[in-house]
Amino acid sequence: MEEQATVSAADIARVAGVGRAAVSNWRRRYGDFPPPVGGTASSPLFALSDVENWLRERGKPFEVPLGERVWQRLRNLGDDLSLSLRVGRMGSFLSRRGSEEWELSPRYDDPELFELLDRFAEEQGAREAFEFLCARYVEAHSRQLSVTAEPVVALMSRLIGPRPGVVLDPACGLGTLLLASGGARLLGQVDDPSISCIAAHRLLLAGADMEMYGAHALTMDSYEGLLADAVVCDPPFNEREWGYDELVGDPRWEYGQPPRGEPELAWVQHCLAHVKPGGLVAIRMPLAAAGRRTGRRIRGNLLRAGALRAVVTVAGADLWLLRRPEPGERPPSRLLLLAEPDPSTVDGLWREHLRGAEVPGAVRIIDLLDEEIDLSPARHQARDEHAGEAFLEVRRHFEAIRPEPPSLAVSDEKPAFTTIGELMKAGVLSVPDSVEAGDVIASPAVPAYVHSGPSVGVDPSVSRYRTDPERLDAAFLAGCLRAAGQIAPTSSTRIDLKRTRVPRLPIETQRAHGEAFTRLAAFEDALREAAESGLELVRLGLAGLTEGQLIPEN
Repeated sequence: MEEQATVSAADIARVAGVGRAAVSNWRRRYGDFPPPVGGTASSPLFALSDVENWLRERGKPFEVPLGERVWQRLRNLGDDLSLSLRVGRMGSFLSRRGSEEWELSPRYDDPELFELLDRFAEEQGAREAFEFLCARYVEAHSRQLSVTAEPVVALMSRLIGPRPGVVLDPACGLGTLLLASGGARLLGQVDDPSISCIAAHRLLLAGADMEMYGAHALTMDSYEGLLADAVVCDPPFNEREWGYDELVGDPRWEYGQPPRGEPELAWVQHCLAHVKPGGLVAIRMPLAAAGRRTGRRIRGNLLRAGALRAVVTVAGADLWLLRRPEPGERPPSRLLLLAEPDPSTVDGLWREHLRGAEVPGAVRIIDLLDEEIDLSPARHQARDEHAGEAFLEVRRHFEAIRPEPPSLAVSDEKPAFTTIGELMKAGVLSVPDSVEAGDVIASPAVPAYVHSGPSVGVDPSVSRYRTDPERLDAAFLAGCLRAAGQIAPTSSTRIDLKRTRVPRLPIETQRAHGEAFTRLAAFEDALREAAESGLELVRLGLAGLTEGQLIPEN
C-alpha cells in the first residue's frame, strides 16, 4: 500500500499562503481540522489529502505547486535520516536528464516521483529544480545543518579575488562557498558521503569543472599534495572528534601542533597547506579562536610568518584572511582588524592592505605579540564606530544558542553495579587495536565519547573500548566513564579505570541513558558556545557604552 504524503504546519502555511500562526489558529479554533498522523507533539505531520480537502471545503485556495508535490513525495519515501541520500539521488537523475544514461537509469521504487521531477525540471530547469529541493532539505534539517549566511558567502567569495583558478573547500557542506567563488575548477570535501553527493550534483548542474570527496579532510585528506589557487572554508566549530590523537606531528602543522580543544586552528593550517605560495585563504572562525590562551603560540607564529593578514568580525564570527608566504618574502608589519565593518568597505580596505598601504583598522604586529596575542578586532579598535550594531548581532547569536538540558526525572530505585573489568571478563567489552565507528574513546584532555568517524589508529595511552551492542550501549558506557571522571593517560590509572562502576541496566534502559548522556554533552557544547559569545557581548557592551554607541534601553 502506498504511504500517504504528509506535511508539516510550515508546509501548510507556505502552500496556503499564510503565516504559521494562522495554521496554529486553525487547529485551535476548528475541531474538525485534520488530526496529526505522525511526527511529534512539537512538530506534528498531517495527511496532505486531509488538509487539502479541509481547506477546499472552507473555500480557502490550496493548490500544491509541482515543486512542493515533488518534495512531499520525496520526503515521505522514508525517514529523515535517509533524506540526504534521497535528495542526492534526485541530483543524480537531474544531472543525467536527457541523456541515454537517464533513460537507462533505474527509477528506484517510485516511478511517479521521477515523472513529477522530470516535469518540474522541464518547467523550471534542472539546476533550479535541484536548488529548490536543496533549499527544502536545508529547511527540514535547519537544526542539524550549519549553513553559511548568504552575505558572508558573498563577502568571502569577493575577498579571495575575482575569477580564481582552482578553488578548494575542505569542509564544503552543500558546496555553497564553492559555487559562489567563481573558480575555474572547484574541489570539495565533506565528511558525510551523502552530503558530498548533494554538493557534487549542485556543482555539476551549475556546469562546474569539479571534484568531490566524502571524507573528513583532517583525518583523510583526499587532496594530499595538491595546491589550489585559493581556499575558502567554513569548518565545524567546537568539533570534538577531529583526529588529534592520530595527527600528532602531521606535516600540515607548520605553525604548531593544534591543541586538542582548538580544532579550528587545525583547519586553518590545513587550508594554508593546500594553497599555493601567494594564494589566499578565507576561513570562518569562532570569535573565541582569536583570543584563547591555548592557541596563542600558533597565532603568534602565523603573525611572525606573515601568513595571517586580517581578522574581520561579521555576523557573530570572525573571518580569518590568510596568504601563504612566498619563499624569501618579507613578512608584513601590520594586521588588519575590522569589527563589524560595512561590508561594502571591506573589499577595498583588504586590497589596499595587501598592497601594503596604510588603512583604517591596521594594527602593528609587534603590538599584538604580547603574552595573550589576542587578535579580537573589537579589543584593538580604539573607537569602534559599529560597536552598537556588533553588540546587537552577537546578542542575536547568543540568544539563538539556547542551551537546553535533557529532561530527567527523579528515581528512587538504586541499581546494582558492575565494573569495566568485569564487563571485559564477560566478553561484553573489549579493547581494540584501532578505533572504529561506535567505539568509546577516553583520553587525558577530552571527556569520553563515542567515535563516529572512519577507522583510525590511536596512541597507546588513549583508552578505547568496543562494546557488544546487544548487551552494552556505547553512549551509555561513555557517559559512565565521563561521570566517573576516568581517563587513562598512564599505566598507574588503568587499575582504577577497570574498577569504574557501571550500572546493571537492561539494554533498552541503557540506550535511553545513552541518549540522555549525549544530550548532556550537546548541552555542554552549547554552554561553551554561549559563554564565548557572552564574553564577546561583555566586551562589545563595554566598548559601546564607553564610546556612546550604546545606551541603556530604559
